[in-house]
Amino acid sequence: GTIRFLDEDITALPTDARFHKGLVRTFQIPHEFHNLSARENLMMVPPHQPGENLFANWFAPGKVRAAEEAVRHKADATLAFLELTHVADERAGNLSGGQKKLLELGRTMMTDAKLVLLDEPAAGVNRTLLRKLEEKILILNRERGYTFILIEHDMEMIEKLCHPVVCMAEGKVLIQGDFYAVRSDARVLEAYLGETPTAIEREAAEHDPKVEELREQELHREDL
Repeated sequence: GTIRFLDEDITALPTDARFHKGLVRTFQIPHEFHNLSARENLMMVPPHQPGENLFANWFAPGKVRAAEEAVRHKADATLAFLELTHVADERAGNLSGGQKKLLELGRTMMTDAKLVLLDEPAAGVNRTLLRKLEEKILILNRERGYTFILIEHDMEMIEKLCHPVVCMAEGKVLIQGDFYAVRSDARVLEAYLGETPTAIEREAAEHDPKVEELREQELHREDL
């Protein structure tokens, strides 16, 4: 198959080239830089910073400082949006699981991403911070135009955030539609619960005392 993004075939592009086109992702287990502060984790994301060039540091220190100050300002604004200002100078490795997920979301914001792939953002996050994470994702989508694709098993989160919902099993798409249609689809129930609604109803009927009584009466008549 192929991967197309903004009408361009990016199948053969390396990860860094996809990043520069605005396609970014987060991880189920956050990949923060443990020994850097939360602010520094954000500041290192934007590409093509002049401070990355050794000669620019020697011959254009003013340009380097100005660019770094602009990135720092954007990082602080991002931390404020995520309500993480109080941990700006804390080592990222010391943050809670939920705070790390918020920080990863912040790193995508530092790139001005066009499409963000979220890999199980609810994993390892307490319910309080999860509600905050959902809130920030909704704001970024509705007010700032971010597009998100979530891979998630938390049904409550999917219900709140995902329109449409795509359900897959064994690498194939079973159904695409609104949350309630997908949740009640027979193929989805069979794939994830092992039984269709008909099978569930049949099993319940087979254990109904009245059904068993009628079956015994039928067997008795056959014996006669």
